[in-house]
Amino acid sequence: MSLSRRDFLLSSVTVTALAATQLGVSAQKSNQNRSNSQVNQKDCVFICNEDSNTLSVINPLTNQVETTINLTSFDEDPRPPFRFVTGGMMPTHGAMIIKPLYHGAIHIHGAAPSPDSRLLAVTGRGTSNVYLIDVEKKRVLGTKPNPSYGKEIDVNPLWISSGILLGREPHEPTFTRNGKELWVALRGENRIAILDVQAALEALEKGITVGAVRQYIDTIDGSAQIWFSRSGDTAFVISQKTPFVDVFDVNPDANGWSRPKLKTRLDIKAQDPFGFTPFQKTTPDGKEIWFSHKLADALSARETSGSYRMLDHILLGDRARPNHIEFVENQQGKVVYATFARVDDGGPGDIAYSQVAIIDREVPSGKRRLVGTFFSYGREAHGLWTNPENTRLYIAHELDELPSTPNAGQTVCTVFDVSNPLQPVFISQIPLGDLQLPSGKLRNKKSINLVYVRPGAPSQTA
Repeated sequence: MSLSRRDFLLSSVTVTALAATQLGVSAQKSNQNRSNSQVNQKDCVFICNEDSNTLSVINPLTNQVETTINLTSFDEDPRPPFRFVTGGMMPTHGAMIIKPLYHGAIHIHGAAPSPDSRLLAVTGRGTSNVYLIDVEKKRVLGTKPNPSYGKEIDVNPLWISSGILLGREPHEPTFTRNGKELWVALRGENRIAILDVQAALEALEKGITVGAVRQYIDTIDGSAQIWFSRSGDTAFVISQKTPFVDVFDVNPDANGWSRPKLKTRLDIKAQDPFGFTPFQKTTPDGKEIWFSHKLADALSARETSGSYRMLDHILLGDRARPNHIEFVENQQGKVVYATFARVDDGGPGDIAYSQVAIIDREVPSGKRRLVGTFFSYGREAHGLWTNPENTRLYIAHELDELPSTPNAGQTVCTVFDVSNPLQPVFISQIPLGDLQLPSGKLRNKKSINLVYVRPGAPSQTA
């Protein structure tokens, strides 16, 4: 029996990922150099580290951590209650946020770029707020000079902003397609906060934490994320408490400000009987929206117009626990990737790693299925994002690396060459290291969201 080129590639995906670990450092450098021509000098990858409340920034040209953005309030004052390390004692990550007088971020989680890629919105689940980051300067907006700096040699030069207060459990932020508003799903409530972006920027400059929210709109319980149609006139809202999707007419006025109206509530019990859908994204052509049903170990896809007709329901296997979705489309193919939270034995080098699902999107809707997986080279894979050319894929991981592995005890990001989307090739495992605070080192830990940003270029929210 003869195999077509596509059949051969699909059958060899897992084998290829496994073999990549045997290529050594020289091969990894070769793969990185092969796709470096697709990297802009200003490109950067931002990773939300939930336990350390930091943002790791990776330079795709070097695939190394360029800097770590501090969203903690440690070491802004020389007195012991303000310090990260006190009396030689370093707190556990869980104990950090309950230290006396801590006013920094708690549980940095969601992230999304503005349509022009100049701003990054980052949510603090535990602090009930959102921070805005200047992408080019890699600076938290609203942060002020620390008056103690220079007088005390071992304090941070900046005093962290308090961000913009929103409501209970802000999970994921999303900019409207025109960039005028930021919609934030409040997972601990049954509503969405809608911010005026310009008002938020002005408030942060003045050190004001309230007043930028234009309105709140009621929606399903446990709202997890909003994503907008390509045209920007429809908003889809998913939930991590109920098996429904709310569809809103954005209904913008002449100035582009939204006047949301609920159009319909989709029943997705057949695809997600557990009511736990944490992530969604539209395809690059805007015609489909894909959902990750984590506890149901499945993905589904619907049309973004008309009756929002169901297109595909794809089972991923027992306890796959899909997290995020990403689309890669280039001359070699069109796929959907979905990260697995599940960690499997028998990965490259006989190390336990998570896997990433591959769904071939060149197959007609209704017939699409899981065609292969590849190991992510990390544990509990979560956020993932491609570069604008769709040739690189970066993946964040929640769990630290195991003992006796190359980056033991570190949280890692991994990068793949996806020039052939059906045959990803491992490039590098990037340890996230730590944030050097004046009183000690804070290890970057538990990565959740990851976004690839090219400042000034249209982002996936454009």
